[in-house]
Amino acid sequence: MTANESLVLDQLCSALCTSFIEAIPVSGAALSAFSGSARETMLGASDELAARLDELQFDLGEGPRWEAARSRTPVVLPYVRSMTHEKWPVFGKALTDTEVQALFVFPLVIGALDVGVVELYRTTPGELSHSELVEAGVLADGAAWSLLRRILVPDDEDDPEAGLTPSRREIHQATGMVLAQTGGTAADALLLLRGHAFANGQTVRETSGAVLDRRLDFSPPFESMK
Repeated sequence: MTANESLVLDQLCSALCTSFIEAIPVSGAALSAFSGSARETMLGASDELAARLDELQFDLGEGPRWEAARSRTPVVLPYVRSMTHEKWPVFGKALTDTEVQALFVFPLVIGALDVGVVELYRTTPGELSHSELVEAGVLADGAAWSLLRRILVPDDEDDPEAGLTPSRREIHQATGMVLAQTGGTAADALLLLRGHAFANGQTVRETSGAVLDRRLDFSPPFESMK
């Protein structure tokens, strides 16, 4: 990644973190992305505490962000300091040395592709309203697409005609199926195929074959929250 690309990514992540803080009542946010070569990389945080929460969970290998990634569903902890922490005891103890009172972690998921997680915290306890949870889910969907385009797949691969060589027919067929599943555009559908292939160490043809065999489905996962 060039210095200019790194700057653009930093600006994107800063804008995404700010969008969560401005839209819903949270104190800070951190974004992490998954890739094919490294299981996870923190991309940006709104403040030192948000970055510290992300770093703690990564170092300890436990915490709500891992549950959100495994379950592919949001983890909502409005009273995190007063709850028991059987699932992540060491991280729970570490929280007592911070000002965090509530945690809300949303997986960044597009169909079958795990893009990353966004971790939100606030320094006062309490639940988010249904509308606030819905808004956070919408923002998470948008962040997933933004990060997918910027990180997992180079800009020139937004071109649906780029790189379709020997398996062009299979890839076009799979692109059509993904398009029907997601309701997006052909370019977005191909982007998903390439992103999934990259994240799983596959060729686009292998990923397309899984779609055609109905072993892989990119239908939206969070419809019940909307």
